[in-house]
Amino acid sequence: MQMIQRISTGISGLDELIEGGFPARRVLLVIGGPGSGKTIFAAQFLVNGALSSTGKVLYVSLEEKKDDFYREMLRFGWDLAKLEREDRFVFADGTETMGRPPPQPSVLPRFGRGDSSSPLLGLIEFEIQQVHPERLVIDPISSLALQFPDLIDRRGAILKLVSLLASSGATSIMTLELRGRDSAREVQLEEYLSHGVVILRSMKSGARVARAIVVEKMRETEVDPNPRPYRIERSGIVVFPKESVM
Repeated sequence: MQMIQRISTGISGLDELIEGGFPARRVLLVIGGPGSGKTIFAAQFLVNGALSSTGKVLYVSLEEKKDDFYREMLRFGWDLAKLEREDRFVFADGTETMGRPPPQPSVLPRFGRGDSSSPLLGLIEFEIQQVHPERLVIDPISSLALQFPDLIDRRGAILKLVSLLASSGATSIMTLELRGRDSAREVQLEEYLSHGVVILRSMKSGARVARAIVVEKMRETEVDPNPRPYRIERSGIVVFPKESVM
């Protein structure tokens, strides 16, 4: 039997829940509500890759500007500007693709030609071709979904994105906003199309609220399906794989 190559998440305690790390070259979805730490999770994953390998990592931002993002991540001791100068971390600003006409096919040969594509898909493909990243983050993909009110078009766009990321050779994370709470949580289209899903959520018992991480699915991996507590500390996200939430 062929051994599955695993990529350490760089998040303390998380690898113990997923057989030692994410399966390599897969596309993972991280879902969470406001303040749950989705962006911190994604940045921590990239920083771990930038510091542990000679390859490059790519962060595609669909909400925050570069200066704001770099300043916020310094709180955790992650000097992304330094990593960028060392040619290990690449920031791509996808916010400027919103509302723009599709780029010319001669520049971006596969995506961004109208139809159910978008300039954002073209930008992502272009950056992958330039950077050849080992790890890649799209944060968040909600902006892409909003470009396609029609469900069929949205599914087509997400399928193209997942296919593009999977064929890039990188291990990728997409982040997405959580909809609903607990048993009323809405299962979203992106969850079916991704290779793995990690949910960051808040759980309430009486007056107490605790943060919990749940590995909903992970291809080629035996996962711990139980909610496990996590905290956002000065060093980033820390998961407690042996503890119960309540």
